[in-house]
Amino acid sequence: MRSHRLAWIAALTLLPLAASCPAAGTDAVHLVVIASASQPLKLAPDRDDLRNIYLKKIFIDDDGRRLIPVNLPPGTPLRALFASRLIGMGEAQLADYWNRQYFQGVSPPYVLASQQAVVRFVATTPGAIGYIASCHLDDRVRVLLVVDPAIDPAAAGCGEPAAH
Repeated sequence: MRSHRLAWIAALTLLPLAASCPAAGTDAVHLVVIASASQPLKLAPDRDDLRNIYLKKIFIDDDGRRLIPVNLPPGTPLRALFASRLIGMGEAQLADYWNRQYFQGVSPPYVLASQQAVVRFVATTPGAIGYIASCHLDDRVRVLLVVDPAIDPAAAGCGEPAAH
C-alpha cells in the first residue's frame, strides 16, 4: 500500500519536472535519480530510501529483486553534489564510511565512467539505480527523484554528446 501511494506522489511531483526538462525546451537542468523504464522496481523510494539504498542499508525491493546502486567516478562535480544533497556526506566522509563498511563485508556501489554509461547500465540491468543530470534523460530510463532543483548545465556535462 505504501509503495502505491508513494508511486502516485512521485508521479505527481514529477509533472512539473517534465514541463521544465531541457527536452521540453527550457535550459533548466536537474540532478535526478533514475531507474529503468522497462524493468520497473517494486519500490517507490523516497529520499530516505534512496539514501539507504546508496549506503547499502536497503538491498532488495518489495519483490525481493536485488537493488544495484551505481555512482559516477570520485571527484566528478555531479557525484560530489549527489553525495552532499542526497547522502548528506562529503566525499571524504563517504570514503571513510565505505572503508568501515568494507571491513564488515559490504562493498560500495559500482562506479561507472560517465552519465551515458549510467543510463545504459540502468536501462538494461534489473534493479539498477543511478543518478545523472536531467539533460541526459532518454526514454530508456525514468526519474525516481529530483535531488536538486537546478544545477549548472556546464558542470553537469550537458554539452557532452549523447551516446546510446
